[in-house]
Amino acid sequence: MVGIVLISHSGAVAQSVAGLAKMMAPDARVTFAGGLPDGSFGTSYDALYEAVRQADDGDGAVLLMDMGSAVMTAEMVQEALPQTQLLLADAPFVEGAIAATLTAGFGASAEEVLAAAEAVRGEQKLN
Repeated sequence: MVGIVLISHSGAVAQSVAGLAKMMAPDARVTFAGGLPDGSFGTSYDALYEAVRQADDGDGAVLLMDMGSAVMTAEMVQEALPQTQLLLADAPFVEGAIAATLTAGFGASAEEVLAAAEAVRGEQKLN
């Protein structure tokens, strides 16, 4: 199953969105990396690297980032693991996480999971 990795500058945000995603698809492989080791805001390369290793069972992982340095950190981990299929989603963090997790839970490919996450980018909440 394709793993989902959620990367936020806030540990609380990353953990909460991961919890919400897991409520929607309990069997999906969802991990997260948020904040710095001391609990402050930021992104940790080491935490993200470990989250990716936990999420990938051989089918790859789709990474969703909240902003800025989370994207840069995801790109660095992607470069460090060339043998692992890691796809970075250009998607809204919460909505993309839910779409990706549901799609992964149905056994979709990494490319299909990425497409599902990115497809919600244009969805309207209000008419």
